[in-house]
Amino acid sequence: MQPQVSRLEFRDAMARVCAPVNIVTTDGPAGRGGFTATAMCSVSDDPPTLLICMNERSAQTAMFLDNRRFCVNVLTQAHMHLASKFAGAIRDMAERYQAANWQTMPSGMPALLDAIVSFDCEIGDVNKVGTHNVMFGRVIDIRHGSGEAALLYVDRNYSQPKALGSFGG
Repeated sequence: MQPQVSRLEFRDAMARVCAPVNIVTTDGPAGRGGFTATAMCSVSDDPPTLLICMNERSAQTAMFLDNRRFCVNVLTQAHMHLASKFAGAIRDMAERYQAANWQTMPSGMPALLDAIVSFDCEIGDVNKVGTHNVMFGRVIDIRHGSGEAALLYVDRNYSQPKALGSFGG
């Protein structure tokens, strides 16, 4: 049996994996919340489903689970300051939301007005894996916004995609 990979070794390796930066929002009877996440991906297109991962120790975990809805807002480079605020640089939720312009989706979820795209989701299954809750969201609405390049996170820093050269023969 091979030795187990350490937590630190895994975190350092995952830091080298590039991921889009998102703000995940919720609103409802349990309150209004939001956090910055890179742990988001598509799961299926039939039915349209994506997943997000949220640390179970987060003060907002119960709020998201009780509201049973969330909205994933894919960020642009212009949102770097907002990503930091929702990552915890600002604790006050009202102050986080005041830092940007929001639109309310038909479900009541806050969607960032100039996000690249916003996915409005109903929470289906939730699985606890290690320290995180993996929330599967059935996509019930999509709002297209900005055509700008995505804000990325790699090597523990924000980044943006570089222009690709032409492919030819």
